[in-house]
Amino acid sequence: MSCCDSAPPTANDIALAPARDFEAWVSSAGGICHIDLMVPDIHCAGCISTIERAVGSLHGVERARVNFSTKRVAVDWKGGVEEAGRIADTITKLGYDVRPYRDSAGSAGDAEGRRLLTSLAVAGFAAGNVMLLSVSVWSGAELATRDLFHWLSALIALPTVIYAGRPFYNHAWKALRHGRLNMDVPISLAVLLAAMLSLYETAIGGGEAYFDAAVTLLFFLLVGRYLDHMMRARARAAISQLVALEARGATVIRPEGHRYLPIEEIAVGDVVMVAAGETIPVDGTIRTGETAIDVSLVTGESLPETARPGSAVRAGTLNLDAPVEINVAATGEDTFLADIVRLMEAAEQRKDRYVRLADQAARIYAPAVHLVALLTLVGWMVAGLDLHGSLVIAIAVLVITCPCALGLAVPAVQVVAAGALFRIGVMVKEGAALEKLAEIDTVVFDKTGTLTLGRPELSEAERVSETTLAIGAGLAQYSRHPLSKALLKAALDRNIEPASVTEISEIPGCGLEGVFEGRTIRLGSLRWVGAAESGFDHQQDSRLKLALSSGQTGVQVDVLSFVDSTRPDAKATISGFQERGVEVRILSGDREDAVAAVAQSLGVGGWHACMMPQDKVRHVEALAAEGRKVLVVGDGINDGPMLAAGYASIAPASASDVGCTAADFVFLGDSLRAVQGAWTIAKIARRLVLQNFLLAFVYNMIAVPTAVLGFVSPLIAAIAMSSSSVVVIGNALRLKLGSGANSKRSIV
Repeated sequence: MSCCDSAPPTANDIALAPARDFEAWVSSAGGICHIDLMVPDIHCAGCISTIERAVGSLHGVERARVNFSTKRVAVDWKGGVEEAGRIADTITKLGYDVRPYRDSAGSAGDAEGRRLLTSLAVAGFAAGNVMLLSVSVWSGAELATRDLFHWLSALIALPTVIYAGRPFYNHAWKALRHGRLNMDVPISLAVLLAAMLSLYETAIGGGEAYFDAAVTLLFFLLVGRYLDHMMRARARAAISQLVALEARGATVIRPEGHRYLPIEEIAVGDVVMVAAGETIPVDGTIRTGETAIDVSLVTGESLPETARPGSAVRAGTLNLDAPVEINVAATGEDTFLADIVRLMEAAEQRKDRYVRLADQAARIYAPAVHLVALLTLVGWMVAGLDLHGSLVIAIAVLVITCPCALGLAVPAVQVVAAGALFRIGVMVKEGAALEKLAEIDTVVFDKTGTLTLGRPELSEAERVSETTLAIGAGLAQYSRHPLSKALLKAALDRNIEPASVTEISEIPGCGLEGVFEGRTIRLGSLRWVGAAESGFDHQQDSRLKLALSSGQTGVQVDVLSFVDSTRPDAKATISGFQERGVEVRILSGDREDAVAAVAQSLGVGGWHACMMPQDKVRHVEALAAEGRKVLVVGDGINDGPMLAAGYASIAPASASDVGCTAADFVFLGDSLRAVQGAWTIAKIARRLVLQNFLLAFVYNMIAVPTAVLGFVSPLIAAIAMSSSSVVVIGNALRLKLGSGANSKRSIV
C-alpha cells in the first residue's frame, strides 16, 4: 500500500524507524484507513486467531485478517492514521514483533529455515556423541570413569541445549511473558530441567545423568519442527508474480508530443501507445491500429484475440502483433489486473484460516501436560518426598509426556506422503493441503490447459496433402501464433520440409502473406483469405481454423481445422471421482460451444462458459457457502484467484507461474490420473495422521500414570519418548508401502 500523503519509506527506513512509527505506512480512502503489518513470528493457527481477535476487538477496527503465507496482518479501521500505532502496540503486547509490511520482508521465512536446520544439525551431532558416551556408562562404567563420561556428556550437551533449543525457548518465553501457553513451553521445561538436573547429578557424582535424554529430545523435536516448517514455508507467491505483470509506465500521446510517464501519472482520458510485444498497462479501448492480443490472463485461452478500433483491452494482457493507441479508461488500482490481485489476496486470507489437526491437538495438550507435571511435583512433596526426588519424578513426567510423537505425527506422514506423491508425478507445496485434499467432496476443473492440453493440433493431419502442408509450413515458420506452430509441427512430424516462401509479411489480425513459385499465397483467417466466397462460413469456429489460398482470392482454399485434445485419462479420472461420490464441474472462460463439447465428451453435466476470473471465484465461494469442500484444478493466470479460493488446489506443471504458485499441488506430465492419485494418497495420509494421534494418546495413557507414580526415571522416560516417536515414524512409513504397487490400497 502506498502512503496517502507521501512516498513510502524505503526498506532501510524499516530497520531504522522507531517501533511505533507506523503512520507513514497508512493509506486512506472513503474515511477508512488501511495498513499492512509484517509479523514474522506467526507460526500456527493459534497465532492467527489470537492476533485477529485482539486487533478485531479494538474500537473502530472493521477488519483484521492474517495471511499466514506472507506473515501479513491487514487492518482496516475508521479513525485517524495515528491509530496505526495503537494497533501495532496491541500486537506487540501479545508477544509478536511488528514492522511495516514490504514484499521483500517475506525473506524472513528463509532465515528461520536456516536457523532450524543449523539447530537440527547441532542437535543431531550432539545426540550421536552423547549417546555413545551413555552406552559406555550403561555397559558398566563406574566411579571415576562414569563421572568422566558424564562430564564429557555435559561438555557436549549443555552448549547444544542452549544453542539448538532457541527456537523453542523464544516462542515459549514470549507466550509466558504475555500470559499464554503453547506447545513450546513444556518442551522448553523438559529440556532445560533435564539438563539442569543432569548437571547437578554430575557435580555431586550421582549415578545417573540425563544429558542423552535432553539432546535426543531436542533432536527429535527439531526434526518435526523443521519438516513442518519446510511444508509451511512453501508459501504462495502468486500475488507478487501478478504484480510483476503490471507495467511500470507507458508512452502517453499529448498535444506537446509523446512522453513516457510512470503509471501513477497516467490519467483516465489519456491516450497511450503500446508497441508490439509490450504489456498493456491500462484498461481501455483501441483508438487506432489492429493487432492480436494474448488474453490468457482474462479467459485462460492460449489463442490470441484480434483487437480493432473500439475493442476493449485490459491491463496485464500482451500486445502481440502491431503498435496500437489506447484510450485510457482505468489505471492503477482500478484496472482488471488489480482486481485479480485483490481477489488473490482475499482468497489466500480465507484459505489461511484453516486450523490444522496438530494445532487443534496442541490447544488441549499443552496446558494438560503442565498441569499433570505440577500436580506430580506438589503431590510427591505433600507425600513426604524431598524436593530433589519430587523434581526428578516431575521431570520424568515432562519428558515422557513431551509432545515429540505429537509433533512428528503430522510432518512424518507429510514427508512420506510427499515422496509417494512425487512417485506418481505430483509435487506438494504446503503440508496443510494434504489434510484439506483428503476432505474434498467437489472438484472444479478449468478447461483449456487443464482438461485439455492447451496445445492446438492439426485435425486429421494425415488427410492433408503434402503440398498444402509444405506451403502452409513455409509461411507458418515465420509466425508465433499457436495455430501456426501447430501447423509447422504437423508438417515436421510427417517429415515434410517447409516450402521456400519469399516476400513474407504479417498483417495484424489477419495472417501471413508471401510468394511461392511466383504466386501470392495467404495463411490466416477464413475471412481474410476469401474462404467465405469458397463456401466456408467464417463465423463458425473461425479461431480454430486456418485457410491457405493461392492465386486470386477465392481460388484453391484449403481449410485446416485444429483441435485441442483432452488430456490422457481425463475421462477415466472424472469417472473415478464421480464413482466415489465426488461431484465434478467445469468452469471456463472459453466460448459456450467449445466448453459444451468437452463437457459432453467427458460426461460432465455441470459446466459454465465465458467466465471471468471474478465469476469463477464467486462460483467456488458459492459452493463453499453450501458447505462444499472444493478441489480446484486449473492452470492459467486467470485461474489464480480460483485456485487460491479453493479448499485445495492442483495445477499442471505446464501452468502459468501464477497458477503454479497459487496451487497447493503441481502435477507433472500430461495425464490427469495424477489428480485422482493425489486425492487417494491424501486420504490415506489423513488416516495415518489420525492413527498417529491415537498412538500418541494410548502411549500417554500408559506412560503418564507410570511416570506420575514414580516408576520411571528421566532416562527411561527419554527412551520411552524416543520409542513413541519411532513408532509414529514407522506408522507413517506404511504409506510408502501402501502407495507403492497400488495407490488405491486402503491402509487400516
